[in-house]
Amino acid sequence: MGRAGPPPHAATATSATNGTQEKTRVNVTGITQWYAEGARMLPVRHTPGLCKLSHMTSTSDLPDLRYPIGRLVRQNSFTDAERAAAIATIAETPAKLRAAVAGLTNAQLDTPYRSGGWTVRQLVHHVADSHMNAYVRTRFALTEDNPPVKPYDEATWAELADAKTMPVEPSLAIIEALHARWVHLLKSLKPAQFARTMFHPEHGELTLDGLLNIYKWHGPHHTAHVTEMRKRNGL
Repeated sequence: MGRAGPPPHAATATSATNGTQEKTRVNVTGITQWYAEGARMLPVRHTPGLCKLSHMTSTSDLPDLRYPIGRLVRQNSFTDAERAAAIATIAETPAKLRAAVAGLTNAQLDTPYRSGGWTVRQLVHHVADSHMNAYVRTRFALTEDNPPVKPYDEATWAELADAKTMPVEPSLAIIEALHARWVHLLKSLKPAQFARTMFHPEHGELTLDGLLNIYKWHGPHHTAHVTEMRKRNGL
């Protein structure tokens, strides 16, 4: 299949009333965002969450508890060695996250990892949500030409009853099973396949290498939220 450029919804929206292409742009925090809903292209209205990969600036000289391993550094292509290391890190995430929450009581799972942040329970369920989306996006990118990514409001998802109250074990089990399939798939790919793309309405065109780069950071990022909170609180 040939490689497709950014889809037309990156620039225009189809009118729901007359089907014409209107040169209407929606600017959300400096980014024009669209997603496909059937035949229509609709603007995405971004609600900032607690994990969004935005470039936020700390106003304090104290360590920024949001970024215990540092901020994400964007990279859209890897060498073979870098790619292998990224896949290895993704493979290690389930065991390291499970170890990070081991032995915590229900009350401790409901402790925010920082003031104003998600609880440990919400973090674990968020990792399951996020990595499920990443796995599905991987499969779309491998089977379609530059497919549009449907964003989700992670802050609102984290407020749903399952994310706020369920035991973490079901999500830990999801992450383990999901990563087993995801890593197996990633290891089966040829290097050229990691240049396949998807179109993200917040980040533009994103390669599979670029997605790997996000998720080799994302798992350790949230695992460190838990381990650093435990250190600070003596848990």
